[in-house]
Amino acid sequence: MATSGEELKSLLSSATLVVVGGLVGATGRLAERVIIGRELSPADYGEVSIGLALLTFVTTLSLVGFTQGVPRYLSRYESDEERRGVWVSGIVFAGLIGVVVGAAVFASAGFLTENLLDEADSVRLIQLFAVAVPFVVGMQIGVGAIRGHENTIYKTYVQDLLYPVGRIVLVFALLSAGYGIVVVGYAYLAAAIAAFVLSHVLLSRLMSLRGPFETHTREMLRFSAPLVISTVMSTMLTQTDTLMLGYFRASEEAGLYSAAYTLGTGMLVVLSAFGFLYLPLASRLDSGGQRDELGTIYQTTTKWVYIVTFPAFLTFVAFPRDVLRIIFGASYEPAALALIVVSVGFFLSAAVGRNRETLSALGETNYILVGNVAGFVFNFLVNLVLIPQYGMEGAAFTSAASMAIMHAVVCGILKLRFDISPLSSESVRTFVLLPLALIPPALVLSNWVSLSMLTLLPFLVVTGLLGIAVVAVGGALQEEDLIVVEFVEEQVGVRIPLVRRYFSA
Repeated sequence: MATSGEELKSLLSSATLVVVGGLVGATGRLAERVIIGRELSPADYGEVSIGLALLTFVTTLSLVGFTQGVPRYLSRYESDEERRGVWVSGIVFAGLIGVVVGAAVFASAGFLTENLLDEADSVRLIQLFAVAVPFVVGMQIGVGAIRGHENTIYKTYVQDLLYPVGRIVLVFALLSAGYGIVVVGYAYLAAAIAAFVLSHVLLSRLMSLRGPFETHTREMLRFSAPLVISTVMSTMLTQTDTLMLGYFRASEEAGLYSAAYTLGTGMLVVLSAFGFLYLPLASRLDSGGQRDELGTIYQTTTKWVYIVTFPAFLTFVAFPRDVLRIIFGASYEPAALALIVVSVGFFLSAAVGRNRETLSALGETNYILVGNVAGFVFNFLVNLVLIPQYGMEGAAFTSAASMAIMHAVVCGILKLRFDISPLSSESVRTFVLLPLALIPPALVLSNWVSLSMLTLLPFLVVTGLLGIAVVAVGGALQEEDLIVVEFVEEQVGVRIPLVRRYFSA
């Protein structure tokens, strides 16, 4: 308990800053999508969404799994030469692939526009995204190296502040000036270049980027090779819906679906906050033979991610039209059913915690590949049937089911091979109590009231407080959770009254 408690406090300290940065970054990304959605028609927003899905896919392909390989090996080596060698391997391999892939997309922009998009002007948008690919890849390698040093604040500066905020400023200024969708491409390119430079300026403060280096390229490639297909499949699992909607249906429907999907991804902010330091920390615990401590941290963080994420899930399920109207505008209300369905999938992803990072820390990346391939194959094949007939609702169902399949495979492997599970008896009680106690009254309430810009945030806060009360009174708190409470008390400087009576020893 003492060892895992210290590690958990370290993780919480990191998560606090990353939550703040993550909220800024997520809010910036959401604000960027909202500005685009409000300034452009749903059809034009669909064009941009399809282009961004393509950018995400080719960037992930170019990174060849090094986003996890670089931080994993940096956390295991001590000498400057070896750590510098890890960074060199990542920047050279992924950088070269990024240049080649970006050039290929640039050359095929006309073909891609003809088959996925509706407007001829979108060719320039695709070309700008293609030029941005090597810079986005370089930025991600830089952030991965920062992550390997377990430095939270530098990652926040680059990934959560400069990159998204830089884009939103440019997008807002150029769209307000009356320019078309191509400005999104210019904004992404400029922000990617700036973030690439800043990530390596900050990395140079953690280690010298000049000097001799000792690479472990073969070992890193052996670790990262399964992640190439695995991460591509994972990305395709999240982007295939938009790309296939662009192919089979009109761009307008892709835009409506993208609005719902963007809101759904917001539920992963808290999960992402714990993820930045989770992989190197878990890897260090595994290398030290501390599997029990690793399991404890995994269960505790998963449980609190579930608790903190639940208010957003309840709001999206009970008030989908209100949320879409408040955030994107009334023209996006037809995506209400899609929002409900994708919310189920994303909430499930949050509810199982950092399962794939846990497998990565254990060195079992082949099994991550199995889970991602299973999810992607299901997603692609079922989308072929459902999207032509049911459009965005079919895509939403397929996306949620695919996430369920992928996480079932990964969690099953963790349990069978390592006896590690995201669930404890108290966690199961939490997972059952919250929806049973709060979703039915929320659904009843939604028949009588509507949320507005002024009431949305207070509703989320009240729901969160009610959720914690339900967990406490329902006997779902355990000894490890006291670490979380004590950490919150330290941060706010106030002792939370009465809460300790609800902890089980």
